[in-house]
This record gives sequence, C-alpha cells and structure tokens, in this order.
Amino acid sequence: MQLGVIGTKLHTLRQLQRTGIVRPMAPGRLIGLAKGLKTYGPTPAGGYAAAAGACGDRPAIIDELGVLTFGQVHRRTNALAHAFAARGIQEGDNVALLCRNHRGFVEATIALSKLGAHALYLNTMFAGPQITDVCAREQPTALIYDEEFTELCAGAGDDLQRYVAWTDTEGPRTEETLSELIATGDPTDVAPPEKPGRIVILTSGTTGTPKGAARPQPKSLDPAASLFSKIPLKAHQHTMIAAPLFHSWGLAHFFLAMSLRSTIVLRRRFDPEGTVAAVAEHGCSALVVVPVMLQRILDLGPETLGKYDTSSLKVIAASGSALPGPLAIEAMDQFGEVLYNLYGSTEVAWATIATPEDLRAAPGTAGRPPHGTVVRLYDEQGREVPQGQVGRIFVGNEMQFEGYTGGGGKEIIDGLMSSGDVGHFDEGGRLFIDGRDDEMIVSGGENVFPREVEDLLASHDAIHEVAVLGVEDAEWGQRLVAFVVVHEEGSITEDDMKDHVKVNLARYKVPREIYVVDELPRNATGKILKRELRERV
Repeated sequence: MQLGVIGTKLHTLRQLQRTGIVRPMAPGRLIGLAKGLKTYGPTPAGGYAAAAGACGDRPAIIDELGVLTFGQVHRRTNALAHAFAARGIQEGDNVALLCRNHRGFVEATIALSKLGAHALYLNTMFAGPQITDVCAREQPTALIYDEEFTELCAGAGDDLQRYVAWTDTEGPRTEETLSELIATGDPTDVAPPEKPGRIVILTSGTTGTPKGAARPQPKSLDPAASLFSKIPLKAHQHTMIAAPLFHSWGLAHFFLAMSLRSTIVLRRRFDPEGTVAAVAEHGCSALVVVPVMLQRILDLGPETLGKYDTSSLKVIAASGSALPGPLAIEAMDQFGEVLYNLYGSTEVAWATIATPEDLRAAPGTAGRPPHGTVVRLYDEQGREVPQGQVGRIFVGNEMQFEGYTGGGGKEIIDGLMSSGDVGHFDEGGRLFIDGRDDEMIVSGGENVFPREVEDLLASHDAIHEVAVLGVEDAEWGQRLVAFVVVHEEGSITEDDMKDHVKVNLARYKVPREIYVVDELPRNATGKILKRELRERV
C-alpha cells in the first residue's frame, strides 16, 4: 500500500474515532454493524442496515408523521425494495424522486440502493415542462412524488410507474403509495446488487436547462472523514436538515448522518421559527441550511429567537449559495462560534470549508480545502495564477461527478475539475469567490465581476440584499445593473447607492441603473435567478 494511501486511511481512522463512529461496542452490535456494511458497502442500503444491526432501537428519522428507529427503517425499506422489485424495478433502472424533506424521500432512496437502482432527484421548484423534459432525457422507469406535485408530473410520460410518497388527502387514488407498498412488502433482507446504484443530482438550472450530474456511491468513509476534519459533527446526535434533500448539500448531510448513525429531523417546508423550534425541541446539535434560510431565521429578531433554547447547537452548516460576510458575523453573534460554510458545486462536490475562525478573520471567505482535496486557480491559458490574483477554480477530490447524464462534462486541467467559478486566495490561504467564470461583465473594455459590487452594496446598513448583472449596451458593450432589496422603503436613494460604490470601487464598477425591488427571485437552494432579473431590464 502506498504511503499516501496509508496516510489517508490513518487520517480517516482518526476522524472516525474523534466523531465516535469507531468506538467500543458490544460484540453482537459490532457483528450487526459489520454485516450491514459487508452486504451493501458504504451506501444508503449499507449504512442503514449497519445502523439497524448496531443500534436498531435508536431513532433514525423524526418527521411530521413521528419517529422511526433504525431497525424500523431497515425493515420498511426491505419491504419497499421487495415491492419495487415485484413491480419490475431492478438493478440499473433510473427512478425519479420529486419529494420534499420527509421519510418517503429517505426510505425510497434506501430501498433503491438495496436494489442497485439509480436515484434521480428532481427539484421541488421545477415547473411541469422541466419535469417533462428531464424525464424524457433521463428515461426513468418510475416516478415517486408527493401528492401535491400530481399535476406537475402529468406530462412526464404515460409509461412511467407512479408512486405517491406523501399524501395530503384521504380517499382512494389511482397510484399506489409508498406506505401501501411497505405494508404489503416482504420485510426480510434483500439480496445485494452486483453493482451499487448511482445518485443523479440535477444542476440548479440558474443559467439554463438543469443537467443530470451522475455521482458514484462512495467506496469508503474517506470522503466523510474529509468533511469531519473541518466540521465537528459527532455520532449519535440529532441533525436538523432544513436544506432540501434533493440538493447536494442536504443530501450530503443525509449521508453524513447515516455514517454517524445520527437522527435526522425533517420538516417538509422550511419555516424559520418552526426550524428553530424543532432544533430546541429535539436538542439538535447540527442545523443544515442554505444561506437564505439562515437570513430568514435571523430576521425573526432577538425577541422571537430568545423564546427557544438553541444551546445544543454545535454546528450550523451552510452551503448552496454565497454566504455574505455580514450574515456570517450576525449568525455567530446570535448562535456562537458554530457556523461552517462549505463551497462547492454539484459537479465537484466540495472544494473548501470556512470554519468560524476563518469567518471571523475574513468574513465572506469560502475557507480552505479539507484533507484530501486540492484546489488550484488557473488563467484562460491553463497556467496557475499567483497568490492574490483572480483565476478559474479547479478542484480534485474523491466525490466529483462522473459526467452529465446527457453527455459532456466540465473542463479538466492537471486532473482537476472546473467548478465554473473564479476566485482568489488571500495571504492566509483562504479562498474567496469572485463570481461565475461566465458571469464576467466587460464594460467599456474593463472586466467586472458582479460579486465584488454585490458584497459592497450589501455591506451598507440600509441594504438587505442585492444582485448585480450585465446587460447589453450599444455604447459600452455591457453596462452594470443592480437590483436591491432595502430594509426600509425610502431609507436610501439610488444616488446614495451609486456614491457608496464610487467611494469604495473603481468608477467603471458603478451600476448605471439600480432598481429597488421587494424581493429577489430564487430557486429552492437560495440561488438568485439572474435570468429572471435580466428580463425586467
């Protein structure tokens, strides 16, 4: 075994010991743990089978329907897998899921893993035509969806098997529900597939049609250990996953909680106060959010937040979109030094993680690469750029995607994959994201990245949030336009905002037009939909 591999395995062992995943346990429980992992490997099937053998009576899922233990989840997903198989779903089939955060999403994922079928996660904010287009491209055998999405799924294909994961109404229905399949399925163990199924996550589609990004199941616990090296999660705790499970960030914490044999707390719809209440009620040690969720929680104000005891929180894990520096500071002032910000993408998985120390020292940073991850910056000619200069971000780790399901992939340099963003490293080796590599605005021959202007405007006390984009201009080629949400109507004028930029940045970075709006359009993970804003200019 090579020294590098030995070093990685030793690092993994240390992290697993630190988190409490590896610790002394009764022989019977140890045998049960080993059996589950040996049968299915480090997959959702293996993780929950192992947890059922090691701590089957511990709660695995808490949602609006109540509590399920690891033992119950293992038996229920056995039954669901057998029921799926009896209806023709088999190893290698694509199965699409359009579900909010609840047990149906989790149990369907585990059952498909036991069969070796591929799970395709659809965004709950997709319109009907997007669902139809994705299903036509990915050709799933079956579609599992919440009842509320029935009409949106109508055009997805007449030959699809259809199953309802969550019901809101009583009475007879055409489609079978997951609950009915579980009630009638065989709860005995499922024979493992020859090959593990894949996970297919769809890109956010903020700049075009969503693409399917195929990601392999992890071959070991090395990727989890990499994240544990930066984010101090512990075994047998409670994790509130507020971020959508269909998104790579929410899904990552589902897998991490599985590795930790931790309880996941789920609510179908995000509600700021309801989330804080659930954290307090269940003593959650971790809260998983996208930044806009964190902003909405803080917008509740000290009086409302003060009603709930959140002292159990040791980790607030944020990702999915940019985390503004002022928001990070406000969150830590409210909840303590517990905020961790992960930067990555659907394609590269993770790249860097900012700890509370990083965020205090350099608000707005994306942090440093965790163990086993390489991040480099290259110019347009593929040459590595010096520290402090802006370059295209390229990443290497074990969990980057295998390519788009429709064909194609991301640019590769020196074995590292493009994240699609540009950024720079500061003197402390911390990464800062300057924008998308295809979002650079060339105005009058000068290059401008919107992120710098957005961060400056957002730092003004009167401004709540902002989006900056480039639009075509006959004289300048492109001109900068800003859309701003203010804290209080009339508290700041357009000239005041322009002056704020002039004082702090080069004059060519001042937006020509600034529109004050009630809110910015976002997708389910909080990313601003700039294509919708561009249509308003």
